[in-house]
Amino acid sequence: MLDILACPIDKHYPLELLELISAGDTVKEGILLCTKCDRYYPIKDEIPIMLPDELREKDMDIEFLRKWQSKIPEKVIKQGNPWHL
Repeated sequence: MLDILACPIDKHYPLELLELISAGDTVKEGILLCTKCDRYYPIKDEIPIMLPDELREKDMDIEFLRKWQSKIPEKVIKQGNPWHL
């Protein structure tokens, strides 16, 4: 699926995959990162959540960042778009 995903904001391709929990070839929890605009898109329960900023839920994104703070690169934690810690 990574072969067809692009950032919905700037259409950058390919996105960087950061696996947090995986089973075989399946990513259960993770992040897709656009290296052009520094936007991150959470993967929750095997589903990438790739909504534009205005449709994202800030509280859910912040909770996700806090939950995985020790495994997510500092760049995403401190500078990631649309929100960071």
